[in-house]
Order: sequence, then structure tokens, then C-alpha cells
Amino acid sequence: MTKLPLEGLVVTEVGGREAVAVCGNLLSHLGAEVVVVEAMDEPKEATPRSAHRVAFMAGKRSLALDNENPADTQLLEKLLSRSDIVLASTDLNSSPLLDESKIAVLCDITAYGNLGPAAGHPATEIELQAVLGHMDTTGWTDGPPQALGFPLISYLTATYACAASVAAHRARHEQGTSQRVDIAMYDAAFLSLNAFLAGVLTGAIKDRGRLGNQHPTTPAWNLFNTCDGHVLICAGSQSQWLKLCDLIGQPDFISRFPSAQDRMANLPVIEAAIEAWTHSRSTAEAIEALLTAGIAAGPIAPICGYPREENLDHRGMIRDVIGLDGLKVAGAPVALTGMEKGRPARIPARGEDRDFVIELAERPRLAPAIPPAKPEAPLAGVRVIELGQYTTVPLCTRNLALLGADVIKVEKPGGDESRSYPPRQGERSEVYVMMNSSKRSIMLDLQKPEGKEILRGLLSGADILIENNKPGTLERYGLAPHDLQRDFPQLIHCAVSGFGINSIYGDRPGFDTVIQAMSGLMTAVNPGGLPLKTGISAADLMGSEMALVAVLAAMEQRKSTGRGQIIDLSMQDVACWVTEILWNQPELEPVDIWLGKQTDGFIVIDRPKSVTVQALVEAGLAVEGLARLTRAEAVALLRGKGIEAASVNSVKEATLLPQTQARALWSLSEEGGRQWPVLGDPLEFSVTKTLPPRRAPDLDADRETILASLH
Repeated sequence: MTKLPLEGLVVTEVGGREAVAVCGNLLSHLGAEVVVVEAMDEPKEATPRSAHRVAFMAGKRSLALDNENPADTQLLEKLLSRSDIVLASTDLNSSPLLDESKIAVLCDITAYGNLGPAAGHPATEIELQAVLGHMDTTGWTDGPPQALGFPLISYLTATYACAASVAAHRARHEQGTSQRVDIAMYDAAFLSLNAFLAGVLTGAIKDRGRLGNQHPTTPAWNLFNTCDGHVLICAGSQSQWLKLCDLIGQPDFISRFPSAQDRMANLPVIEAAIEAWTHSRSTAEAIEALLTAGIAAGPIAPICGYPREENLDHRGMIRDVIGLDGLKVAGAPVALTGMEKGRPARIPARGEDRDFVIELAERPRLAPAIPPAKPEAPLAGVRVIELGQYTTVPLCTRNLALLGADVIKVEKPGGDESRSYPPRQGERSEVYVMMNSSKRSIMLDLQKPEGKEILRGLLSGADILIENNKPGTLERYGLAPHDLQRDFPQLIHCAVSGFGINSIYGDRPGFDTVIQAMSGLMTAVNPGGLPLKTGISAADLMGSEMALVAVLAAMEQRKSTGRGQIIDLSMQDVACWVTEILWNQPELEPVDIWLGKQTDGFIVIDRPKSVTVQALVEAGLAVEGLARLTRAEAVALLRGKGIEAASVNSVKEATLLPQTQARALWSLSEEGGRQWPVLGDPLEFSVTKTLPPRRAPDLDADRETILASLH
């Protein structure tokens, strides 16, 4: 039987943040033995983990401790020193036992990180959604900012933390480097604004705002009414735009609006024509016509106890809970060799695994390697071949490059579609530049024998192939995945697609918002109202991060098997997984916030049910009086009274915050007399270091050196 990717690893959760629990979930799915340290008498609402215990404890072990009992303290100390990875959140609950000199890998997940003026402040998910522009970019164009009813930032952060923990574990066993990993929710939230940052960082665009279900840079992308519901349409490429114009009977749009900029400037005319076409059809009829034409489209999946969508059932994303009839939890958002996605889940009773943990703490831990004179980046010497475009795979490989991998981006004639995305400087897209730093580029025509032969030469010396082509594309090039596995048995091939290779939808195209629609995410964003996407491209971003986790875990698995594998990663699976804490409810409720309109924007109070209007009046803070204040004045006044409030910032304001500057989350690089945006790194290691980003390559810029390496 194949050993699971992280089988044999011991992980201990001591932090109370949702991101800690979610990171533990991922490590558990990948085969690690995860022990959760719980308080003996922790009330249900004490921490997010205890409030959503079914979702956050599935497949884990429970150790309940009495902090006043010396024997329990000794057991915890022994468990921490035995663990391969310890997950903490020191801004919420620190402990002198979290001594990084005695812990192999200490992954500390905090709100603001360990550096900057806000370091140590225990912010909530809602505060970070507000201050980092997520709320200001989510909602209708003419409506107020919208908070998400599920902790998307926590999930983004947790997935980065999982990747960093696996990379740090790899470094320990190859380089002997025990270390602390610092993961800030702030960093993950800021960097997830990537599409919104294009133009804003360079000053070409003043700011970004709420766009409803539209895309900030791509036209013909929205939710449209049908005669019996809604259809989500994403014509995300030039070829799809041409097909859409013909389908809706507007071929003249092709010459009237030849560029993406022209289309963005004339959206009302274009969208009126699209809706005239969709409104005369049922949702099913519209989707059938759109898919037949090769245009990405989809319906809205509801969450009724859990997301109701056939492909999610087919792929095992909906699991039963053992002994708790009717309750459901999510399957693994990624499946590697030996993993079972749909297996029923066990939820431990509080403290039931004490005897098991006592025995576990006595097991010897694998000794680390002898430390080298100078630690290298975690993926030094690893070669990655990218056949990717748009966001999901390019962002993943950018992070692999920062971890030290040599990433070769193989582009088709004409290059990655995103090279032409607005905003541009000259012929170069700022979006492309941000997503593709630190790589090398070669252009290959895979429809020709020469191009296929060069690719095969690259794969013969590669560790990882990662691509986001529609399923079946490589077969049409004569490069079927299973043939590649036969010819290159060491190769880890991560195939990222909208709905997976093992799917009832075949090669159906799937862009970010279609995936949000068909995973339940859009229902979760605006429960009870018109389905609404997250401002950021949540499905793209989560798919990218999950691909990073998948290839790092597969490299650990390859150590024991000696073989690579094909990873079938579905963005729909990942987006569904993000909504898990909303499952098992009779109906979805709007997020519990109070939104205040100030003279210069909005402020937000998280969980206002604990702060009654009467309490505000008694504190001299009548709502009418607050409305006369600026955001800064209102927040300062409320916080002075012990009421946690936060300003709802725009994207531009988020880029200028002192914490953003202190954490070096973006910079401008001069090239050819122009300023180009460069994004920072979400992963921070105390010993092994990631590499500084290099500028994105011009198309085919590295052809000679790449070809020379094949001889």
C-alpha cells in the first residue's frame, strides 16, 4: 500500500486561530498525525475552532489539558519536542513552552506577523477584510462594502502556512535546519489583491472599487439573468470573446471593440446585448449554447446543508461524519497517490486520545541532516516546467521560484494570454509582470515535432510539471499524462483545471468566477440575496496555493516511493472546501457586522451583537453622532471605549499603510525607463531564506541558455 505524502509526521496544534485549524486539516488530509491541544472545559464559543468543531476536528486527535496540572504541562512539553511541526498563533495565545530551540518546525500564524507597527495585534478576520481592501472590492458598484461570511483570509493564510511547514520540514531533513516559520494573515490578504494592484501600484489607475460580479481587467465577465434564474459568463480570452460575439448575434462588436480596453470602456452596451440574449433562454439552454461554443459559463450552486453540485459529489468532496447522522464535512481539496477523498470522517470527543498521545510522545523523531555551512533555499536544485497562463499556475510557480526552484515557463507562440491584459505599459501587461517574476521563458509550438521534442528534453531533467490546460489538451499534442509518467517516472505532474480530470464535465472551461458560482462560494458571499463573487479571484488564488501544497507534498512522497505522480487538482474542489464552516446549518445567515457610514467612507464593528446600541449611547457614541466623524476619528473614539472597530480601506489605501510598507509587500522596479510592480513574499523562514524576486521574462528571452542546458 502506498505511503501517504506526510505519513509518519506528527503535528501539534496549540493555536486558537481558524487558520491554525485549517492548516492542521490540510496536513491531516496529507497523512500527518495531527494532535489538537484543547482545554478541559473550553466553552463552545471560546475560539473559532471550538465554535466550528465538526469542520476543524475531522480526522484529528484530541488532547485535553488542565493548565494548572504539572503532569499535563510536562506531557505538552514532551509532545511539542517530539512533534515534527507545531502550529501556533502567538498573538492570541502564547506560551513559554513554545521554545523554538526545542521544536523542529514552529509555524506561527498571526494576524500581522512579527514585524511592523501592528505586529502582535490580535486582529480578527473581519478587521483584516476591512483594512486590506477586501470589503471595499466586494459588493455591488452602487452599494456598500460587503464582508464575507466565511474566513477566506484564514483559508488563504492556512494554505500558505501548510506549504511553508512542508518546505521547512524538507529543509530540516535535507539541511538540518530547525526553524520558525512566520506566516501573517496580513501578508496573505494583501498579496491576494494581485489583479486589483495592477495599475494602482504604478499610479496608472487611481484606485479600485466594487465591481459586483465583473472582473477588474477583463470584459464580458458577469452574472446575467435568464428567464428562470442566472448564468455566469466568463469570456476570459480573445478567442472566447470572438465566439461570444457570434453567439449573441453581434459580430459587429468584433470590429467596434477590438481591444480589451475598448470593451472595458463600452461595458454597458456589451452587457445589455448579452443579457438580451440570455434573458430569452433558460439557464440550462444558455449554458448549453455557451459551452457548445467553447465559452466558460455555469449556474449557481446552492448551499443547502452543504454545496449541492453533481461534480462535487462525483469527486468525493462531500463526506459523512461517523456517528453524527446528516452532518457533512469536506473531503481533501487535493488528492495525491494513496489518498481517499470521500472516506467518512471521525470527530474525536474532547480528550479521548490522551492515551494515544502519551504513547506518541515517546516515539523517536527522525534525526535531521547535518547542517551545511550556509543553508540554501528550500527548493534549491529543483527544476519546474510551467505550461501555464492567466493566474493560477503562474502564481504557484512564482512562489516555487521564490522557494529556490528553477522555473522554466514554456509559452505557446504569441505567449501567455495575460501578456496582453490591461493595464499595460507599452505592450507589456502589469498583471503578467506581477505573476511571472523570477522565471525563465522559452516559446515552443507543441503542435510541431520540434517543440514536443524540446519539451520532452526539458521534462527528462525536471522534478515538476505544472499546467492549467483544459483536460485533454496535452493528449492532443501527443503528450498524454500517463505516457509522460511512463517515460519520466520521476516527474510530479500537477494538472490544475476548473473541474478536474476525473470529472463529469470533461474539458469544460472554467474561469475563476464560474468556479465560484459552481462551488457554492457565490451563494456563501451573499446568502439570501443575488449571488455575488468575492472581490478577489478566490478560486484562482486558492487553486494556486493548493497546487503549491500539492507539489511540495508530492516531493515528500517521492522520497519514499522513488516515483512521481499525476496530481488531479480541481479548483472547484478547493473553492467548495473554503465554505466548509457554513455547512450543517438550516440556512445561511448574513455575516454579523455593523457597518457605519462616515464622512469619508465606512467603518466596521465585528460581532456587534456584543455591542448594543444602548451601550454605544451610554458611551456617548450615538449612531447619528458617529456619522459626522471621519473613519479615523470614529475608529479612534470607538477603540478608546473598548469597542473594536476598523476602517474599511480602499486598495490604494491598503498599499500605503505603514504595516504594508514595513513588511515590504510591494515595490517598484525600474526597467526601460518605466516602473514595474513587484510583489513581496508571503513565506518567512528564520533560517533558510527565500530568494528575492527577479523581473518577469520577455517572451522566449531565455531560449539559448535553456536549449544549451539540454546538451
